[in-house]
Amino acid sequence: MADGWLSETRSSYDADADGYALKVRGLLHGSPYLRSSLALFAELVHGAGGGQVADIGCGPGYVTSHLHDAGLDVFGVDLSPEMIAIARRDYPHLRFDVGTMTDLDLADDSVAGIVAFWSVIHVPDHAMPGVAEQFRRVLRPHAPLLVGFHVGDETRHTSEGYTGRRISVDSHHRQPSQVMGWLRDAGFTIEAELVIGPDADTPGAVVIAHNGS
Repeated sequence: MADGWLSETRSSYDADADGYALKVRGLLHGSPYLRSSLALFAELVHGAGGGQVADIGCGPGYVTSHLHDAGLDVFGVDLSPEMIAIARRDYPHLRFDVGTMTDLDLADDSVAGIVAFWSVIHVPDHAMPGVAEQFRRVLRPHAPLLVGFHVGDETRHTSEGYTGRRISVDSHHRQPSQVMGWLRDAGFTIEAELVIGPDADTPGAVVIAHNGS
């Protein structure tokens, strides 16, 4: 891969795939605001007539499975082959592909919704406009997009994974206004913004938008 951050992110998640999968197991069960956000997203997709939905940066596939249980025709895409191997093992009835959100191997106007659930946190600022444009390109007109991310004004570097293996990955914490600005510039209309745990050490945010005005 030409971009060093992509290569490092991929190799880091390959190295720590088992540990990460264990860490996020059951995460949604204890997160009512996240479940509600995903339920709203599913309702928006159904309301727009349904169709295939992409979980971009799906990791071990737990959000993909959750959306499938919500009645969506969903598939997952992730940069890490080891993550995809775990997702295929744990959810053999679902489709998972290796790919990158910087250059999605999907046709224009081909998906009825996109979820990027805490996956854009590893995309540096200079690459975020291109990622937003990729999302808009593959989404059908007026189709919904859900983006989840850490809130803050810093970049945190992680050098040790959950399994103790050496990794090298950056996590970018951003203000919702910055993320929404990139989406607006790419042609999205913002529908909702939710900040989760604003008094926590690391708040989260969910932004829901749709493709076009």
